[in-house]
Amino acid sequence: MLRIYNSLVRDKQDFVPLRPGEVRMYVCGMTVYDYCHIGHGRMMVAFDLVRRWLRASGYRVTYVRNITDIDDKIIRRAVESRETIGDLTERYIRFMDEDVGALGVEKPDHEPRATQYVPQMLQMIGRLEANGLAYRAADGDVNFSVRKFPGYGRLSGKLLDELRAGERVDVGAAKRDPLDFVLWKHSKPDEPKWPSPWGDGRPGWAIECSAMGCSLLGESFDIHGGGQDLEFPHHENEIAQSEGANGKPFVKYWLHNGFVQVDDTKMSKSLGNFATIRDILKVFDPEVVRFFIVRSHYRSPLSYSEAHLNDAKAALTRLYTALKNVAAEKIAPDWSEPHAIRFKTAMDDDFNTAEAVAELFNLANEIGRGQKALAAQLKALGGILGLLQRDPQAFLQAGSGGAFSDKDIQDWIEARLAARKQKNYAEADRLRKELETAGVILEDGAKGTTWRRA
Repeated sequence: MLRIYNSLVRDKQDFVPLRPGEVRMYVCGMTVYDYCHIGHGRMMVAFDLVRRWLRASGYRVTYVRNITDIDDKIIRRAVESRETIGDLTERYIRFMDEDVGALGVEKPDHEPRATQYVPQMLQMIGRLEANGLAYRAADGDVNFSVRKFPGYGRLSGKLLDELRAGERVDVGAAKRDPLDFVLWKHSKPDEPKWPSPWGDGRPGWAIECSAMGCSLLGESFDIHGGGQDLEFPHHENEIAQSEGANGKPFVKYWLHNGFVQVDDTKMSKSLGNFATIRDILKVFDPEVVRFFIVRSHYRSPLSYSEAHLNDAKAALTRLYTALKNVAAEKIAPDWSEPHAIRFKTAMDDDFNTAEAVAELFNLANEIGRGQKALAAQLKALGGILGLLQRDPQAFLQAGSGGAFSDKDIQDWIEARLAARKQKNYAEADRLRKELETAGVILEDGAKGTTWRRA
């Protein structure tokens, strides 16, 4: 049985969806005012893997990943760039789709934008006010009264008196309690605004996810995911306002992926220590970047460096090399085969891709020892992780090779072959070494000479 680490109970639990055979999953997506960095990519890939394994396990999955297209940072960036908020967010949504698509992340079933769900947010705020959990402050904001919601703090494990207002939570004199958070912000000059029963304004940060999740998946659903940094206050606030408005449990399983770190420090735009997916893909093959993410467990910290990406490239090259010159038709995995059984056991243990990838290497070793029939199994299991679906030779020949084009390399191979036929082995060795210096490795075999880029 699939077991999932549930942040709400801080332990692994058997996964039993609310509706048999069906999984409804919501993940907090991007605030679109800049390029996605590798930390965002890690989150996108992590929950892409969760969805892929749930489907491979036979569940019907409805996956919602939102877009925040109204936010203080978006407004500020639009002013700085002298463009409309719509133009800014459309551009960065397009860039996001290009970047995470390159990493093999499949589109969610629904990708709602915050600005499309303002009426649903207003309805939820109205119910909270009617239930005595929301109040209009003197400054015109509508706030959630944290101390009136008994369960506040159970996700993050914090006691009320220990809590401090977190990121994006404005602490102002108009609040009855510093822990209260904003549901509806009163309008300011030259900012986007919507009419509401409490005056013109725009939604607070947390209310958008509650409204979109409940509208698309129901008032109670199976999985809610996001980065570890969202556990408090964002997800804590989501629970409070959703359950406070609807009077029923909000989410059964909470999943949080670990941080990407640089020199043991969390990667973030605020610290300026981030690398964008777009820049990384100028140097590394997208599948190498995906493999770099996949081979670590989603809850563990992921240490980013060019050296680690180069190591991922070498490791993925080993897997593709095992598939080279071997017929590997596209088939479904044979789940009765021992490697597949171990692969499934790993994935059923809280989506343990680190152990699942280790089993791919065990398969590659068997293929290297002559068990060619296992190539189809390697490709099938790799496909579940979004890996190993390209022509092996195309992958091995992709990447940089100095000044040598594919045609140049083939010409040099033919020149080397001619030198060998003439028994001019010194010239043949020179040609090989010159290609190696340019990052091109020649491999002689029974079917002739092939090449790959180092």
